[in-house]
Amino acid sequence: MKFRKTNTTAVAAAKASISTATAYRIEKDSRLPSQKKVPRQRRRPDPLAEIFDAEIVPLLRAAPGIRPVAIFDEMIRRHPELSIGIRRTIERRIRSWRAIHGEEQEVIFRQVHEPGRMGLSDFTDMAAAGVTIAGQTLDHRLYHFRLAYSGFEHAHVVLGGESFVALAEGLQNALWSLGGAPREHRSDSLSAAFRNLDKDAREDLTRRYDELCGHYGMTPSRNNRSIAHENGSIEGPHGHLKRALNDALLMRGSSDFDDLAAYRRFVDEIVSRVNARNSKRIDIERTELQELPVRRTSDYEEVTVRITSSGGFTLRKVFYTVPASSASRAIIC
Repeated sequence: MKFRKTNTTAVAAAKASISTATAYRIEKDSRLPSQKKVPRQRRRPDPLAEIFDAEIVPLLRAAPGIRPVAIFDEMIRRHPELSIGIRRTIERRIRSWRAIHGEEQEVIFRQVHEPGRMGLSDFTDMAAAGVTIAGQTLDHRLYHFRLAYSGFEHAHVVLGGESFVALAEGLQNALWSLGGAPREHRSDSLSAAFRNLDKDAREDLTRRYDELCGHYGMTPSRNNRSIAHENGSIEGPHGHLKRALNDALLMRGSSDFDDLAAYRRFVDEIVSRVNARNSKRIDIERTELQELPVRRTSDYEEVTVRITSSGGFTLRKVFYTVPASSASRAIIC
C-alpha cells in the first residue's frame, strides 16, 4: 500500500514482490484472510434434531452408564429411516452432553514430588511371566519399592501371597540398598494381607506397620482400597518393570532357572538397569534422605500355636500340619 501511493497497481505489486492479481484483490478488500473466515455452517439437516432431546436424553438420565453404541442401536431400531452413518454423530453429541449434564467426574490433582519425601510400596503378580525353577512353575509375585522423585526401584521376589512379613522384608531390603529412608512411605490398602485376619489381628498388623515405618523415621500412609491412582507413582512403573522382565526373558531364550537364587539375581540385574538410567536423579535424592537406624527391625512374625494330637494346627483360618515329633506348642516364624 506504501508503493501504491506513487505507483500503479502493477508496479507497486512488483516492488512488493507479490502478484498483480493479489494486489488488485488487496485493493478491493484489505482484510487479512483470517479475518474473512466464515463460521462453518451445517451442510445437511441435523439427523438428531427431533430425537436427541426427546428420546436420547431421557435414556441418558435413566441409565447414566449406558454405552453410546447401545443408544445408537436403539435409535436405529426405533427409526429405521436413520442412516447407520450417524453413529459417530450420536457418540460426539452424547460425549458433549455428558460433559455438561453428566455425573461429576473425579478430580485428580497432579503432584510435584520433592526429593527425599515419598517412597511407595506395592505387590504385583508374576504368574503371566511363566517363570520355572528346575522345570517347576514358580508361584510368586514381586514386592516393588520406588521413590517418587528419582524413580529409584527395588524388587524382591515373594513366594506365596501378600503379607506384612513380605512387606517388612522387601521394604527394609530396599532402604538398606538405597542407603537412606524417605520422610513418608505409602503402601496399598494391604487388603490381601488382612484377608484371613480377625479384627484384633488386623489392628495388630496396622500397629506393626506403623512401628516399622517409625523405626526408619517415615510417616506411614495407605491409599484407599481400589483407588489405584492414589498409588499412581508405582502402579504405572509396575507395568514398565514387568514388560522389561518379559523382554529380558525373551532375549534370554528361556524362563527356566536352575534355582531361586539365580532368578533373584536376574530380577536384580533388570532393576539395576532401570536405576542406572535414573542415576543422576537418584544421587540428588540420596542427599535428601534420612539416615538409616543402627540396625534393621524384625521382618518376621512369631506366633504361638497349639498343635493337636493329629499333628496339625490352624493359623489365620488356614490349616497346617507338622511332624508328629514336634512339641505340643511351637513358635511359627
